[in-house]
Amino acid sequence: MSPVFRRENEFTFKIYSNEEERMHIHVIYNGKEAKYWLEPQVELAKNAGIPDHKLNEIKKIVDKYAERFKQQFRDHIGKRIDD
Repeated sequence: MSPVFRRENEFTFKIYSNEEERMHIHVIYNGKEAKYWLEPQVELAKNAGIPDHKLNEIKKIVDKYAERFKQQFRDHIGKRIDD
């Protein structure tokens, strides 16, 4: 299961179940993907083909919703652990 946390503009923000527990968010854009750490601060963890100008746009969105993404991540991980 890969819950979608948000869709904004042409970006989809999600996580993958059974992945590492450090808070992060994956961003899908045009068949490409990037991963951002949410802690201790928002930063690009890896990029698989998203152009730099789009990464700048994505970073602004991740910054804007970082606290919400963190809560959604905690909620999801809690459910996964309790299953």
